[in-house]
Amino acid sequence: MLKTDEDIPYIQKPWGYEKIWAQTDDYAAKYLYVEAGHKLSRQYHEHKDKTLYVLTGPVILEVGPDSENDEVLSLTLAEGEAYRLQPEAVHRVCAPPDYDIEIIEASTSSPGDIIRLEDAYGRAPDINA
Repeated sequence: MLKTDEDIPYIQKPWGYEKIWAQTDDYAAKYLYVEAGHKLSRQYHEHKDKTLYVLTGPVILEVGPDSENDEVLSLTLAEGEAYRLQPEAVHRVCAPPDYDIEIIEASTSSPGDIIRLEDAYGRAPDINA
């Protein structure tokens, strides 16, 4: 089934916006636009397995901590690079202060499967993004 941009849901976020351009019972795909200097929640998913592909970067990806003794690992992903986040991996996507970023996210379909640990925009933990 053909979809045009008018058919694809546009969801405004405090950090930019997302477009969910594919969603079935088995998988979902999103386009994420994050404005310079903004960041998504530090979060994890109990079931969702996802891979991020950088269209426009660099993207700063914070991974961890996964236990009280772990530190947050800060990775810089360049355009054309991808990173897989398995279920329960704590993570946060950040845009550098001087660059807007664009990401394609492909994941298993797990609506509502987000646990927020920290959020720069005052959204309460443990609710849907």
